[in-house]
Order: sequence, then structure tokens, then C-alpha cells
Amino acid sequence: MNQQANINTQDLQALDREHHMHPFTDQGDLNNKGTRVITKADGVYIWDSEGHKMLDGMAGLWCVAVGYGRKELAQAAYDQMLALPYYNSFFQCSNPPAIKLAEKLAELAPDHLNNVFFTGSGSESNDTVLRLVRHYWKSKGEPQKSVIISRKNAYHGSTVAGASLGGMKYMHEQGDLPIPGIVHIDQPYWFAEGGDSDPEEFGLERAQQLEAKILELGVNRVAAFIAEPLQGAGGVIIPPASYWPEISRICEKYDILLIADEVITGFGRTGNWFGSETYGIKADFMPIAKALSSGYLPIGGVMLSDRVANYLKEEGGEINHGYTYSGHPAAAAVALKNLEIIQSEKLVEKVAEDTGPYLQKRWKELLEHPIVGETRGVGLVCALELVKDKNTRERLAPDGKAGGLCKDFCTQNGLVMRATGDIMLVSPPLVISREEIDELITKARQSLDDTLAAIENGALDE
Repeated sequence: MNQQANINTQDLQALDREHHMHPFTDQGDLNNKGTRVITKADGVYIWDSEGHKMLDGMAGLWCVAVGYGRKELAQAAYDQMLALPYYNSFFQCSNPPAIKLAEKLAELAPDHLNNVFFTGSGSESNDTVLRLVRHYWKSKGEPQKSVIISRKNAYHGSTVAGASLGGMKYMHEQGDLPIPGIVHIDQPYWFAEGGDSDPEEFGLERAQQLEAKILELGVNRVAAFIAEPLQGAGGVIIPPASYWPEISRICEKYDILLIADEVITGFGRTGNWFGSETYGIKADFMPIAKALSSGYLPIGGVMLSDRVANYLKEEGGEINHGYTYSGHPAAAAVALKNLEIIQSEKLVEKVAEDTGPYLQKRWKELLEHPIVGETRGVGLVCALELVKDKNTRERLAPDGKAGGLCKDFCTQNGLVMRATGDIMLVSPPLVISREEIDELITKARQSLDDTLAAIENGALDE
């Protein structure tokens, strides 16, 4: 049986090597190692083609909220594909699932967000935000208000606009990014950049960089500020409590549109339906995706505030923007059923009152490990910092090598945990149980032990 599995894996790896270009991957390095072929999944677990079972501590890519193997979602897709597999939202057309999903999102979102523009992904959502922000100000007779301020180390997608809005240098280096009209200020990353300062004073200082940048550029030129409630792919950077109130004050003072990127934090991850509720953010635009369908079919969107949507409806004229799959009926039907599951199983309440606090409690225990310098998290998303010295926060090695080493041990030990440099991240499905959280912590600790042992044996010297 294992021999057959190995032959199958090798055949699949050969085909993958020959024809499949992977995202965010050194293709040559991958071809040398051979891709890991994932063949099935159930609940919070995935299996590869060699039968290796892993607890998926990243919910796919932050998205599989209701867990794998939900027959209700497969049935919703099947039923809709039989009735209407596809039609577009152009030419004054719509379809029942898209209409009903828009209504449901208006019900779930903060009260002032009652309209949605559908997309196919988080990257498309942030492209759409850029277009709508500039269209809004131009429609109001202020076309010069076109600059969008973002943050260094932010992630807002990998399209040209999304990568430009993001603040990751290694992405900007490919494609001469960012595009004009996008600038960046520092992130509220206290552990790595706060030094000996008080976290709340640091959060206030980082927020006030927004005001300084607005005044530097000219109030009449700045259109919007974009940020995730907490930075996901950047390393689960959780802002000090002082940060978001000051950002909100500044945006209101200068009439700057506020964009809360909820692609990761939306639909229960932080213990509220949206991260904006967790951090008291009143957004003008709210990009969404990922857990909207639990990843079962591609779909995203942008929620618009009444202030913006009503003006565009009345004064904006034609919006020259859209996608072939905006409001895709099958994807919308799956998303609608997914949201019904989250509601009926009270998963948001579960994260807020049960599994979220339990994971945070257990996660903090990892701070006792010799190479862990900080643990942090909220709801069902956590990070820990790998360090050589807890007091000075000195890293174990340059270029995030320790994180990569730890990630490989996690995989060997049956746990999917992501490494962002030397920051280890988890964001498990919302359906995870306390017993499965215990398993996650046990495997994470074992992987930290294995990492330390390998480092002591010179693994980072190679």
C-alpha cells in the first residue's frame, strides 16, 4: 500500500514539476524537494498523498472557518450549478444567490455598511477599493484626492494594486511597485520595533505618523488610509490599544476615508463577526474574502458605508469596473450556506467565549520555551516570536532561517503552522475543539523542542 502511495506521489510530483507554477514559491527549490500533494481533508485535518495526517493550524490559508468535509456546502454548490451554474452581473443583471448574500452581509456587518461589490478574491477586493476610493473623490469634484496611505509590512493581496497597497519590500521589488499614489508609514509592531518604549505610547506614536504623512502630502491630496485590524500575513501584528482610536480620530479630523481590510479577520476570527468590531473601527470600505465561503469556492467583496454607497448611487454615474465572476451564483450560494452554518452553530460566540480564550491561555504557555520571546493573539489567531535572547530579542539567525526550520518540524510532527520570518503563526478553523487545541499545543511544543535541538547541533550554521 505504501509502495503504491509513493509511486502515485512521485508521478504527481513529476507532473507538478513539469506543468504547475506555484504562488509565492521558489520553483527551482520546490522542484528539487518535490511538492507535498494534499489529497483529502476532514474537520481540522488534512492528509497528503503518502497518508501523512496533519492538524491544519492555518485553516487552509486563513479561510476554512467551518472545517473541511461540510456536505452542506458541497450540496449548495451542486444544487445551484444545476439551476444556474453561471451568469454575470453586468448588463443590469443579477441572480438570487448574489442578491440574498448581499442582504445577509448587510445584516451581519456593522450597521453603517449595507452595500457590497462582489469580487473573486481578497486581492480583487483591494483592487476594487483603490478604484472605488478614487472614483468617489473624483465624483465629488476632488480628483486630486487620490493618494492612499498604507503601512510597511502590510499585506493586501498580490495583484498590482494589492501588492502596491501592501508594504512588503520583496513584493515591490518584482514589478517596479508600488504604483504612483500609494505611500507607506510604519507598522505598530511593538516587539520588533518598539524597543524599551511603553506599548501604548508606541502605538500612539505609530498612529500619529498618519497625521504627519497627511500634512506632509497635503490634506487635499490624501484619499484614504488602509490597514488590517491586525496584520495577518505580516506576522499577526496586534496593535496596542492606543492605536486604532488615534487612527480613527485622525481620519475623521481630515475627512480621510478609512479602509479596514477584513480579508483575514472577517467572519469570526477575532471573536466578533468582524475585526472592526473587535477594535472599534468605523470603516468606509471593508474588503472581505477567505472565510466568506470557508474557501470552498472563490468569492470576495467590498462592503461600502452608507456615506459612500449612497453618494455613488446618486452621483457616481457608471462605475467602469467589474469582474466576470462578480456575484457568481454558485460561489454566492456556497457563501450564503457557509454564513448560515457559522450562525446556526454559533461559531462566533464559541470563539469569543470558549475556544478563543482557551487557545490564548494554552498559547501563552509556550512563552516558557527557551527560544520563544513573545506570544500574542486574539480569538483564534496567534503568533510567537523565535529568539536567541529573550531580553534583547536577538534573532536566532538572519533571514528567518529558524522559522523555516521550525515550520518543517511542525509538518513532520503533524501540524501545519506558518512561518513569517521567525514568527510562527496559527489560525485554525473556527470549529476546532478544546481537545484539538491541546493537540495543536503539544505538537507546537514538540516542534519548538526539535528546533532547539537542531540549532544546538548546528542546523543554522549550514
